[in-house]
Amino acid sequence: MPKHYRPPGKKKEGNAARYITRSQAVKHLQVSLPVFRRLCILKGIFPREPKKKVKGNHHTYYHTKDILFLKHEPLLEKFRDIRAYDRKVKKALSKKNRDLAERLLTRKPDYTLDMLIRERYPSFIDALRDLDDCLTMIHLFAALPAVEREKIQVKRIHNCRRLSHEWQAYISRTHKLRKTFISVKGIYYQVEVEGQKVTWLTPHALQQVVPEGVDYNIMLTFLEFYETLLAFVNFKLYHSINVKYPPILDPRLEALAADLYALARFIDANSKVPALESQSVSSSGSEQAEAQQKGSELDESELRLAQLQHQLPSNEPGVLMHLMENASGEEEDDEETRECKALFKNTKFFLSREVPRESMLFVIPAFGGVVSWEGEGAPFDESDQSITHQIVDRPTQGRRFLSREYVQPQWVYDSVNARIILPVEEYLVGRVPPPHLSPFVDNEAEGYVPEYAETIRRLQVAARKEVLPMPGLGKEDLDDPQNLLAEGIISRTEAIEAAEKKQKMSFLQKQYLDELKMELNGVQYSAGSSANKQNSAEETKAGEESLPESQQDADDAANLSTVLMSRKKRKLLEAMEIGKKRKKDHVGLLKERKKNIEAKKSG
Repeated sequence: MPKHYRPPGKKKEGNAARYITRSQAVKHLQVSLPVFRRLCILKGIFPREPKKKVKGNHHTYYHTKDILFLKHEPLLEKFRDIRAYDRKVKKALSKKNRDLAERLLTRKPDYTLDMLIRERYPSFIDALRDLDDCLTMIHLFAALPAVEREKIQVKRIHNCRRLSHEWQAYISRTHKLRKTFISVKGIYYQVEVEGQKVTWLTPHALQQVVPEGVDYNIMLTFLEFYETLLAFVNFKLYHSINVKYPPILDPRLEALAADLYALARFIDANSKVPALESQSVSSSGSEQAEAQQKGSELDESELRLAQLQHQLPSNEPGVLMHLMENASGEEEDDEETRECKALFKNTKFFLSREVPRESMLFVIPAFGGVVSWEGEGAPFDESDQSITHQIVDRPTQGRRFLSREYVQPQWVYDSVNARIILPVEEYLVGRVPPPHLSPFVDNEAEGYVPEYAETIRRLQVAARKEVLPMPGLGKEDLDDPQNLLAEGIISRTEAIEAAEKKQKMSFLQKQYLDELKMELNGVQYSAGSSANKQNSAEETKAGEESLPESQQDADDAANLSTVLMSRKKRKLLEAMEIGKKRKKDHVGLLKERKKNIEAKKSG
C-alpha cells in the first residue's frame, strides 16, 4: 500500500480541501450558473488562483469557505422563490389565464440589498474607498439609451441619472472637487470626501452606441449592487449637511432636463428650513392654527413641494453659488476647500448651447462661480451685463458683448487644475489652445516637465507672491531663513578673513623684495630697517582699516552665490576649488622643472 494512500470517501487535505471548482460549487448549491454568478457578484466573492490546481488548469477555482458562505445566504432562498413564481406566471399565461397571471405578478416576491451593503462595508469610510467603480458604472448607464433586447430599462437609466446628479450636487455644494481632466474616453473627476480620494470617469454627452458582444447581464448585476451602495452613500452625505433625502425637485426644471440645477435649489432651500421653523415658532397663535388647517389639507410631499416653489422664484439668479450660506451643523472647511471655494468667487459664467452643460454646471459651482445657460429655466439671460466670462466652443463668435471674455471650455478645466485664474489670451475663441495637461501625472517622477507646466508654475508662484529658488538651490534652503542668515554671516566672515590674509601675504612679499633691493644697493639693514618698519606699519594699518571699495565690490560679487548656498553645497564648491588649485600648482611645478632642465642643457 502506498504511503499517502487514502481510501475513497475519507476527508481531503491541502488544496483539494481548501479549493473547489465552479462546476462543483454550482452542483453543491443546486443553482444555475447565471444565479451563481449573480450571487458571487452581490456577495463580493471572486475566483482564486491556488498554487497547485488539483483538477487541472482549465478550471475556475473558489475558496470552499466562500461557497459555504453562499450556502447560508438568504438571497439564495429569495432567488428560488422568484424562480418558482416565474414558473407559475408562465403556466398561467400558457393556459391563457391572464387574470391569474396579473394577480401573481402583483404578489411576486422581492428582495433588497441593504443587508449586503452593511455586511460588506462595516464603516462609511470603507464604502467611500470602494466608490470609484460604482460611480463610473452609474455615470456610464446614465448616458446609455434604453435597449429592451439587452434588458436595459428606462427605469434603470432614470435612476442612474438621479443618483449621479445627487452625488454631483453634494460635491458641488460642499466644494469637494479637486481635479478634472478631459480625455478621449470621457471626463475624469477626483474629489476628496472625508479624507478619501474618489476618482471616476464620466462619458461625453454624445450619442452612445451599445456595442454587441458585451454580457450586459453581468453589468446589470453590478449596477444593481452599485445603485444600492450609492443611495446609501448619498443618504449619509445629505444628512451630514442637514438636508432631507431623497430630494423633491422642481417639476418644471426636471421637465427641462435641468436636474442638477433643481437639486442645487433643493439643497439651498432645505439649508434654510431651520431658520423658517424658528420663525414659525415665534408667530402668533392664530397664524399657527391657520397653518395647521392648511397642513391637514395637503399631503406631506405636496407641502414640501409648495414650500420649495414658494421660497425659490422661478428665475432666482446665483442660487447655485450660495449653497454654503445658512447651512447649519457643518464642520469648518479646511484650507484646500476654502481655496477651491474662492477660485471663481467673483466671476459669472454663461454657457453657449454647444458647451457640455452638465459638466460645466458641476465644475463651476464647485469652485464658487455663478453659471447660467442658453434655454428655459436659466437663472439669467445672455444679455446680463454682469457676466464676466462666456464659454464658447465654436470657431467664431458673431454676437459679442464688451463686458465679458469669450473663452473655450478648456480654460475652465485648466484653471481648476492650476487653482488660479489663468490668462485668457491663449484660450480665446478661434485660437488653438495650449496643451491640456493631466493633473494625475507627476512630471518630476516621470522625468519630463512640459513647457506649459513651467509657465503655469511661474503663474502660481506670482499669484501666491512666493520666491522661486535660484538655480542650484533647493526649496528646502529657503524654508528656514535663520539658517540662511547664519550661513550668510559665516560666509561673509570667512571672506573677510581670506582677504585680510591675502593682504598680509602680499605685504610680507613686498617687504622681502625691498630688503633684497637694499642688500643689492649696499644699504645697511639696520639703517633702513626702522624707516621700512615705520612705512610698513603705516601701510599695514591703512590696509587693515578698510579694503578698497572696488575690491570690496568684487568680493561681494564673488561671494553672492556662496552666501545663498547651503553648507553642504558650499563645502563641495570649496573642495572643487582646492582641486583646481592643486592641479594648477602641479602644472606650474612641471613647467619649472622643464625650465630647469632646459637651463642645464644650455649651460
